[in-house]
Amino acid sequence: MNGAIKSAIARIWTDYSEPLSLDEIARSAILSRFHFSRVFRRATRVSPGRYLSAVRIYQAKRLLATTTLSVTDISLAVGYNSLGSFTNHFTDSVGTSPSRFRRMWVEGMRGTPQSDQRAPGTGGTITGTVTLPSGFATAQVYIGTFETPIVQRRPATSTVVEAAAGRHTRFCLPDVPPGQWYIRAVATADSADPEPWTRRSMLLGDVDPVEVSDMSTSVVGIVLRPRRETDLPVLYAIPDLETGSLGGPVRTRQRA
Repeated sequence: MNGAIKSAIARIWTDYSEPLSLDEIARSAILSRFHFSRVFRRATRVSPGRYLSAVRIYQAKRLLATTTLSVTDISLAVGYNSLGSFTNHFTDSVGTSPSRFRRMWVEGMRGTPQSDQRAPGTGGTITGTVTLPSGFATAQVYIGTFETPIVQRRPATSTVVEAAAGRHTRFCLPDVPPGQWYIRAVATADSADPEPWTRRSMLLGDVDPVEVSDMSTSVVGIVLRPRRETDLPVLYAIPDLETGSLGGPVRTRQRA
């Protein structure tokens, strides 16, 4: 990754609670704001402002899950001056309100919001395979169709599959509305280590973008990979993907 973009992303993650301007972020990359914006978008697929906004909502999710701070205090802590603006943006991005997200977290993410599923037999279909990178044995994989490169807002349709090393795991996303959709995959994976339950990892996969029309079928291949520094944080409240390697569920928290 370009050192300038790395510096800018580090600045965003460090100072997300501050009223950062594009000029300030660009200065951390030692680039002019116009050149910086082009380079940043090429590396991350979103603008610096969009990336900053995603980090703020992600950090709000973290604080809701790990502290007892009020929603008002959390909104201020992540850089919002208006509770109403924060609540609306959080709800739009995560798929549920801050208060409900906190309750869902306590319940183990079993009450995750659902995709905006259409009536069966309408729209198009996206199908294909998902594969694991080397060094990983199994993974629970959430796959959804999103409006933007960010895993945010309710997907048009989604599914969860179990992938295993050495094979292409098939998936199918039916009833996708016509339009352009970003295919995003989020997985929690076991390594191929003899004691994989000690080595849970987040893997990501993406396909940009897929054009869907009524009755069309698109075939794509998703190759999962470890998270990169340029990857956007996962905002949508995906289900808890943690599964037990010893034959039962593991009661752990969502890491997205």
